[in-house]
Amino acid sequence: MYEVELKVEAVLETVRRQLEVEGATKQGTVTQEDTYYDAPHRSFSETDEALRIRRELTDETAESRVTYKGPLLDNESKTRAEHETGVEDGETMDDVLCALGFEPVATVYKERERYALEGYTVTLDAVDDVGEYVEIEAETESMEEIESVRMGAKRVLERLDLDPETQLRTSYLELLLE
Repeated sequence: MYEVELKVEAVLETVRRQLEVEGATKQGTVTQEDTYYDAPHRSFSETDEALRIRRELTDETAESRVTYKGPLLDNESKTRAEHETGVEDGETMDDVLCALGFEPVATVYKERERYALEGYTVTLDAVDDVGEYVEIEAETESMEEIESVRMGAKRVLERLDLDPETQLRTSYLELLLE
């Protein structure tokens, strides 16, 4: 599975109004706590990989997921291979990773609103100590489809009066650590 993602800094209230004009469907709001780890056998910051445990809370549910993200695949987006699965207990998963020599690097806290528009997920993120951002993303199983998915994401950004040329390929973790 490949995640194709474009991220830009934005004023979220302005984007919310434009999403309404464009007829986007609100899919909900969550609070996320992402703890990132470094490996004992290589530096993920040097290899451009990421391993995290995400704890996600809504008014009704709490769930944890572990995610590995491979290195970026191109110079035009944040496209990368991604492997993710649910875990029953995020604290126990943290204990397992630490016992294996993985070390927590930092935790990113954010409020995240999700919308659906033209087959893409539009995410409005308010990230503690980092700022406000919009992510446009979709998944594909085929490397051959990455370019067309990326072009569609750029069109969605433009519909929201955002400039795809201002996109950031930097993760929230990297922005937090800067």
